[in-house]
Amino acid sequence: MTMSVPERNSGSEEKEEESEDESEIVEESPCGRWQKRKEQVSQGNVPGVESASLAMDTEEGVEVVWNEVFFQDKKVFKTVEDKMKEMFENLTQVDHPNIVKFHKYWLDIRDNHARVVFITEYMSSGSLKQFLKKTKKNHKTMNVKAWKRWCTQILSALSYLHSCDPPIIHGNLTCDTIFIQHNGLIKIGSVWHRLFVNGKSHFSISHIFPEGGVQGKLNQHRDDKRNLHFFCPEYGSCEDDYAIDIFSFGICALEMAVLEIQANGDSAVSKEAIANAGQSLEDPLMREFTQMCVRHNPCLRPTAHDLLFHRVLFEVHSLKLLAAHCLINNQYMLPENCVEEKTKSFDPNGVMAEIIYGDRSRVQLKYSHVSPLELDKFLEDVKNGIYPLMNFASARPHPVPRALSMSQEQVEAVKTPTPEPQEAETRKVVQMHCNLESNEETTKTHLTLFLKLDDKLHRQLSCDIMPSDSSRDLVNELIHHSFISEEDGDKIVTFLEDALNRHRGSTSAITTI
Repeated sequence: MTMSVPERNSGSEEKEEESEDESEIVEESPCGRWQKRKEQVSQGNVPGVESASLAMDTEEGVEVVWNEVFFQDKKVFKTVEDKMKEMFENLTQVDHPNIVKFHKYWLDIRDNHARVVFITEYMSSGSLKQFLKKTKKNHKTMNVKAWKRWCTQILSALSYLHSCDPPIIHGNLTCDTIFIQHNGLIKIGSVWHRLFVNGKSHFSISHIFPEGGVQGKLNQHRDDKRNLHFFCPEYGSCEDDYAIDIFSFGICALEMAVLEIQANGDSAVSKEAIANAGQSLEDPLMREFTQMCVRHNPCLRPTAHDLLFHRVLFEVHSLKLLAAHCLINNQYMLPENCVEEKTKSFDPNGVMAEIIYGDRSRVQLKYSHVSPLELDKFLEDVKNGIYPLMNFASARPHPVPRALSMSQEQVEAVKTPTPEPQEAETRKVVQMHCNLESNEETTKTHLTLFLKLDDKLHRQLSCDIMPSDSSRDLVNELIHHSFISEEDGDKIVTFLEDALNRHRGSTSAITTI
């Protein structure tokens, strides 16, 4: 006789069912692009954000974070609605490789509640705090080169934010709001925690989200004893400026160097503990660097741009790095896979450079000394922002353009009564060419423009142009309809002017560039 035993679900099957349950779509954005899941995520301690869930970007096919801020009082919501829109419109324009991307936002106003939903980039590799804990647990010390590279990336992001017009003050920089990816790329998140500082008038998040208006504790980041030492002594008692971010950065740099600043039990990290951690640094330049950042007097703290010139970080960039940045910045002018094709055509024994010495034999550098795979990886790292080119650039303001307002037709076309603002194109054009055909019967010229964006999306646009049409008018129209980003405007104007001049000077009816 045989006995049958009922099968039990294995642990892996249970986990699979749980994973499927978390992947269930619970809500969709008004435009249909963003799909919220059940799974909750932690992307740093962000004041006022009641819920942060994993979501899917159906257009790009990547995971993002769906953040929600709830309002208990709709009247309070109405009083700050315009300020919120201004804040979020500007945040969508922030674009830096070392800053977590702010993708989209919309307002949801219903009978029983009001909320703001905003979509941000998902950092799957975890926070800097988690990485430092793992490093300490494995009884390892921080690599000085890695420390310098991370400091440079964080300062590159802060210098960008502080030089925006109006300046953007982070105000919540801790090791929990700094993220590290598997390739060593550092990104700072929670930038939306603050509003913009402009002269003497500024807004803090408490001005936008008055006490009692938003569910959750807005000041929990300030009251959290674990992170209290990241905030400067003057925090909340005077006008906010770059100095509060520099103090926080100094503590982050110190924690990166010593892995952890010890606290007494559950209490906050003391001033003595910070001072002892600073004195424990063996490198006098690292010690001087961190002490400059955490000076008690905010007026004596250096700017992010000045810190990039400190002796512990400053170095003369190699010609290789300068050439890589030049190549990346002008990639739109080069054919696709040009680096790969060029390296294949080189003779491995060919000499690309030669160093001649007076007292010894010359040194030849051959193409065989360069690995195409290593070159591709280096270019990719430069493009991703791992090696920012900041150490000799002068500080200059980065204007934060306003997003375009929605037309009435677009408002009526959205799925819900709460429309999303029009999304301006932020992706960069990395390659372009065009085709011009003259019409013998009329004075019109037919233009076909082929664009490749940095996410590998191809875009083909065509129109008829008159002799009176200028390249600038054409480009302004492309920007207005969000076909190209405003930052790409000037280079596309130059490209089209060159193409039109060549076509008008050519005897052929068809010109391809």
